[in-house]
Amino acid sequence: MPLPSRPLRKLGFLTIGLFDGADPRPGHESTLEMIRLGEELGFDSAWVRHRHLQYGISSPVALLAAASQRTSRIELGTAVIPLGWENPLRLAEDLGTVDVLCGGRLNPGVSVGPPMRYDTVKEALYPDTGDTEDFSYRRVERLLDLVAGKPAATAGGVQGFEVFSERVEPHSPGLRSRLWYGGASLRSAQWAGEHGMNFLTSSVVKAEESEDFAEIQLSHIRAFRARHPDGERARVSQGLVVIPTDTATPEQKAQYLAYAEKRTPRTTTPQGPARMMFAPDLVGTSGEIAERLHAHAAFREIDEVAFALPFSFEHADYVQILTDMATRLGPALGWRPAG
Repeated sequence: MPLPSRPLRKLGFLTIGLFDGADPRPGHESTLEMIRLGEELGFDSAWVRHRHLQYGISSPVALLAAASQRTSRIELGTAVIPLGWENPLRLAEDLGTVDVLCGGRLNPGVSVGPPMRYDTVKEALYPDTGDTEDFSYRRVERLLDLVAGKPAATAGGVQGFEVFSERVEPHSPGLRSRLWYGGASLRSAQWAGEHGMNFLTSSVVKAEESEDFAEIQLSHIRAFRARHPDGERARVSQGLVVIPTDTATPEQKAQYLAYAEKRTPRTTTPQGPARMMFAPDLVGTSGEIAERLHAHAAFREIDEVAFALPFSFEHADYVQILTDMATRLGPALGWRPAG
């Protein structure tokens, strides 16, 4: 069995936080409970995926503000906030606020591009500027500058009884160094490196020069680090869908295998005009999954993961999966729980 070139240093998980549209609170509470459990199990990080106009967490920053008050150590991340839906200045204020509340544990991940199904939401989202909005990397640059404390206004000082700042407040020193870019293309990896961000690579990549998922992902990691000021020390987190079955019931195992089998056909060839490649879901015992990861070319070059939880399972399923990740899979990968 091939050995990874780097020991696994940070173990995280990612969820989209599903809920019932007619009764949304239990789903949100379930997500918060998973984050609390993650801290208890020793996970290094918990990440929330953004879902607009769907029955998944639409406001991860608000949810992580709540999570910050129920945890004390675990890092809290977004993977990712699509900036096409956001005003960078307002987002910078929200991120700074949550980072202050959680004591510098926030890891915001972002991406660019037009909002998903933009034609259906343009009138509601940007009724006056929909055809002129800039969805390029410049939107990320604005956020980076504002989070770093560069001027957001042309003047500050005292006016009457009020005091104004030229920069976004609250300013949280260190937050700029914890901003991540979620990229699926070679250009995104290079851009993130050039701009000193951290890099999130998931179970989806663009088939530009190859149709081998691991080979594509490896090329992105190397391109990112080649352009980053920190070189080989630049942070990369891999986010494959991983489902350990060590303590699962027979019914849970059957459910997990059926879920993965249904999604397998999309992993064999590039999908759609953008030629997106999807990684197979990893289902099995922790030993079996560890062996597959050790053989994964991209995994061998990273030391951080944010394993994605599968969609549409019950809370008890996620408890079993998270517990097996922390107590069996993580140690099989050389990881030690935090705390």
